[in-house]
Amino acid sequence: MTAQPVLIGPVPLLYVQNLTMTEGYQIQRIADSKFSQALAPTRKAISIEAMLLGRERLLLKKSLEVLALNSRLLVAATARTLAVTGIPVVCGLTISLDMQITDLRFTQNVQKRNAIDVSISLEHVPRGKASALAGEIADLALAAGTAMFGGAASPSALPAVPSVPL
Repeated sequence: MTAQPVLIGPVPLLYVQNLTMTEGYQIQRIADSKFSQALAPTRKAISIEAMLLGRERLLLKKSLEVLALNSRLLVAATARTLAVTGIPVVCGLTISLDMQITDLRFTQNVQKRNAIDVSISLEHVPRGKASALAGEIADLALAAGTAMFGGAASPSALPAVPSVPL
């Protein structure tokens, strides 16, 4: 089974080692009550650790750098949809629109001369209600599609859990 790439805008990352999504929520105290509730998501961040391999590794590096630029016009020139929605991130964990790269770190070492390790941090920067709604619908469709067509994980794919006699 081949892994699907993680897409950062139009840039495919084929060798992702780790992907973390963090969501923060605004907590508000309910009036005249001792209870609190989460009102709305206030922060979404995605962190990706990947390797850029092969002859196109430097082109992928440069493409990520262009996406990270703050100029909306330069980012929009990379792909038409980025002018309206920001950078979309598409992976098995989420479909998130309106993302912006906040940090890029590239590492190359003597053991892996033909590879570049990349660490990418992205932050959700909503550009409008329509694109925020479209992003939530896409994320919901991903979850529904995975539940319907993804099937259950095989036991061999799950980490071994030591059994403890009771």
